[in-house]
Amino acid sequence: MPVRIRTKTRLQGSVTPSNLNVETDVINLENQTDDYIVEGQISLQNIGADDTVVIKTYIAVDGTNQVQVDQITLIGAQTLPVVRIPACTVAYNGKFRATITQTAGTIRSYPYTFIVQIMEIV
Repeated sequence: MPVRIRTKTRLQGSVTPSNLNVETDVINLENQTDDYIVEGQISLQNIGADDTVVIKTYIAVDGTNQVQVDQITLIGAQTLPVVRIPACTVAYNGKFRATITQTAGTIRSYPYTFIVQIMEIV
């Protein structure tokens, strides 16, 4: 059965943790109308030499409980400052979530962009 993209949504903005060691949502998706693909980028262009940042992603495989599926820790200024969250196909009730936690340094703002594509059967 062929599948196509029914809708595409861009989520762009900037996120600033409220304090050190506070996990902050970059995006936190609720149930969608159908299965979907999500991917994005988080820019650490503002990170300083004494900063440490942890980025995590979660999916509710059972449609209810989000479980962590990936994590990356970055320390100090980055030569390549954009962290790519690769495309992930998620069930309509998978509740994809990406977070950022700054654990050291001066609190910064982090620009991001995500694309959410809702699929449908043709």
